[in-house]
Amino acid sequence: MPGCFKKTLFALASLISFVSFILIVVAMGTPKWMTGKILCKTGADLVNATDPELVKFIGEIYYGLFRGGKIRQCGLGGRRSKFTIFPHMVKKLNTGLHVMIIIFLCVAIFFSLVSFGFCILNAIKVPYRAINGPAGACLWNFLAGGFVVLAVTSFMAAVKLHHLTERIANFRENVFQFVILEERFEDCFWICVASATAHAVNLLLIAISEIHFPEIKTKTEEVNVTAEDIMY
Repeated sequence: MPGCFKKTLFALASLISFVSFILIVVAMGTPKWMTGKILCKTGADLVNATDPELVKFIGEIYYGLFRGGKIRQCGLGGRRSKFTIFPHMVKKLNTGLHVMIIIFLCVAIFFSLVSFGFCILNAIKVPYRAINGPAGACLWNFLAGGFVVLAVTSFMAAVKLHHLTERIANFRENVFQFVILEERFEDCFWICVASATAHAVNLLLIAISEIHFPEIKTKTEEVNVTAEDIMY
C-alpha cells in the first residue's frame, strides 16, 4: 500500500486529470475560441466613409471548432447570422489543419482519461509493473498535455498564418468584402491552455511523490535495571 503522502498526491493528480478531461470537452463544444471585429470594406468604400462613419460598417464575428456567428454591418444596420464549419465551410479553410486540431484534442481527451485511471491505480496500491506506476502516469500526462499544446499551436497557426478569421468572415460573401480589424483569443482557447498546464502540474506532483523523505526516528531511552528494582 502507498503511504498517506503518496496517496494524497496521486488522488490530487487523478482529480486534475479528470478536470482536464472536462475542460477539453467543454472547449470543443463551445463556439467561442476567437472573437473579432470585421469591417465591411466594400460598403465603406462605396460611400467613402471617414473615421466617424466607419462605426456603421464595423461588425463582429465569433467562432469555434464547429460553429460560430457574425454580425454584418454594411451601412444598413446589423444583420445576424450563424454558420457551421462542417460540412460546407471547411472546404474553404485549411481542411487538413482544422481536422488535425480536432484530432489532437480527441487524442488528448483519451490520454486524460488514461492518466486519470493510472493515477487512481497508484493512489490505491503500488503496481508490480513499472509502466503501471509513476512512470506510466508521467507518460500519459505528458502525452495528454503534449497533444493539447499541439492543438493550441495549430489553432494559432490557422488564425495567424492561414487567416482563418478572414476566410470565415468572407464565406459566401459574393458582394461585400470584409477585412479583420481586431482578433481576440477567447475563453475556450485559454481553457485548453489551462488543460495543458494542469497536466504539467500533474507531472510535478508525480515527481514529488517519488521523493523519499528521511524518516524521523525517536531516540529510545535506555532502561537501567538495578537489583533493588528486581526485588520490588
